[in-house]
Amino acid sequence: MIDIQKVSKHYGKIKALDRVSFKIKEGEFVCLVGPSGAGKTTLVKLLIAEEKPTSGRILVSDRDIHLLPKKELPLYRRKIGVVFQDYKLLPTKTVYENVAYALEVSGVPNKLIKERVPKILELVGLFGRAKNYPDELSGGEKQRTSLARALVHRPKILIADEPTGNLDPVTSWEIIDLLFRIHQRGTTVILATHNRDIVNALRKRVVALKDGKIIYDKEKGQYLI
Repeated sequence: MIDIQKVSKHYGKIKALDRVSFKIKEGEFVCLVGPSGAGKTTLVKLLIAEEKPTSGRILVSDRDIHLLPKKELPLYRRKIGVVFQDYKLLPTKTVYENVAYALEVSGVPNKLIKERVPKILELVGLFGRAKNYPDELSGGEKQRTSLARALVHRPKILIADEPTGNLDPVTSWEIIDLLFRIHQRGTTVILATHNRDIVNALRKRVVALKDGKIIYDKEKGQYLI
């Protein structure tokens, strides 16, 4: 489903990624690990076509995403849900409105929005918080809202970039459990994290980065760096 071929990304003299290659099958759960500065976030930016590689190719469903015409990029990005550490919620919109907005800007009919948003909020356990604003939510609730917004398009791929970075251990596990349940529904999940305990408990495939290079790639792996 995702084929990363000898991808490098340079910022001046800094090599954020150095000839990185690996594949992700449809329906996999992959933990992308490494210390700060290892290249995880850079790789996420390339996967969502926010930036282009200096060299190499990224194929998603056999298409080079960095050769897509500009008009096709929004459609591509709707196939990928992304969750960030800092939530990126709109402060003047309610939980419901934050999630609905992701559909509104895509031109989804209002009737479909009214059908889909409540179902997603129920999935992430926020049905009773639909009318609340972000500043009325806990960190875990904000991240659940972010997840709901990422999932409302029913993406085939979900990328979570340090989704537990601002959360306490108990809330972190609630978010990871939610990611696991989303994966069980058939979504391909890429979890970028430096949380050793979570990675070692999940026992999923681990792709480890250090200084922009893959240092190991193991099924049912552990965080060994």
